[in-house]
Amino acid sequence: MDDLSLSSASKTTAGVIARVDHTGITVTSLERSLEFWVGVLGFKHLYTTDYPNSPLLEGIVGVPGAALRLAMVEGPGHNIELIEYSSPLGREHMEPRSCDVGSVHIAFLVNDIEALFRRISEHGWHPPGALQTVADGDRKGLKLAYVRGPDGVTLEFLELPQA
Repeated sequence: MDDLSLSSASKTTAGVIARVDHTGITVTSLERSLEFWVGVLGFKHLYTTDYPNSPLLEGIVGVPGAALRLAMVEGPGHNIELIEYSSPLGREHMEPRSCDVGSVHIAFLVNDIEALFRRISEHGWHPPGALQTVADGDRKGLKLAYVRGPDGVTLEFLELPQA
């Protein structure tokens, strides 16, 4: 087995991640997404910005012909960047299952998971499975479930056990 110890060069602070800044999600409709993230989940809309096609944008996203509009929303302890591409044409709409490589989800702690599920289901977000409660172990009493939105984005909601 290879030696996995850190070299002296990798122990410096150069290149060390300081904190998470945001999570970006590509969506089909910025307006519909803002309605959900701000109107339903209660995030704060910070700004919306248009980015026309440019060498800079193409260089960042690695997509020739890319142009987009994005909105940044602020939630408790984390920002979400919602991105709607206007070009190039022929973009794919993918809805990976949780087991598919590359699938990602964001997990949020909530104080009433059942009330949240009632509210979000009215906006097209539904659990691919059922609400579960952990029966034993360190997380006994934890309620949790995934929900999937109209763009295939998966969120996880967790409610801690009541003391």
